[in-house]
Amino acid sequence: MRSSACVRFTDASGGARAILIDTAPDLREQALRTGLRRCDAIVYTHNHVDHTFGLDEVRRFNALMKCPIDVYADERTMRALHRVYQHIFDREKNENDSFVASLIPRLIDPDVPIDVHGLRFTPVRLLHGRLPMLGFRIEALDGSGAIAAEQPEPLPLAYCTDVSAIPPESWRRLTGLRTLILDMLRYRKHPTHFTVDEAISTAARVEADRTWFIHMTHDILHGDLDERLPEGMALSYDGLVIDADAVDGR
Repeated sequence: MRSSACVRFTDASGGARAILIDTAPDLREQALRTGLRRCDAIVYTHNHVDHTFGLDEVRRFNALMKCPIDVYADERTMRALHRVYQHIFDREKNENDSFVASLIPRLIDPDVPIDVHGLRFTPVRLLHGRLPMLGFRIEALDGSGAIAAEQPEPLPLAYCTDVSAIPPESWRRLTGLRTLILDMLRYRKHPTHFTVDEAISTAARVEADRTWFIHMTHDILHGDLDERLPEGMALSYDGLVIDADAVDGR
């Protein structure tokens, strides 16, 4: 299925939380498979359809939670969401008042952290070909709102999908990671995604404890490549859970 992720955790008050990273067109099936019943916020990496065209599905979370959902995106992505989902963002213009998602748009900028229910998401500028887009460094906060000295597994984590290059100023946001989620499209060169070799080289430079590669094409035979990757690196798969209680993340 198309790439998106969910960060599920318990906040300081003991409440269950779930934050989506992108809303892939397969979101409904992904949510049903994993038993996802809430969405407290959505953070977007960029505006391409394979990362945004499941947004209409989040209205079911509104119904279950009986509250709106915060949506965090940069200006380019937010403009695209408004254009495609006018029936959501300009609901008052709908000829018929129907069941649509209730969202609160919030603009974000690279390197300016956003704190959401006890987690800090720091947007990291990446390049998707010529398109600037965002990855996210995710860290837990302590009771004072500062980054916690002791991070729970699998944090700190960086989520970097759809990337072909990392600007020099962004590398500092990818240091000291326990977990790296990184784009790897195929073996052949591609103008907007890391190849297999480029992804492995980037992961080796980042030196996270564990790297999971995502966004692969059918050119990659999962069982074949997964066995040949360097230690600490693995291919992700539909339904992967990176669990604090599981050493290998499965």
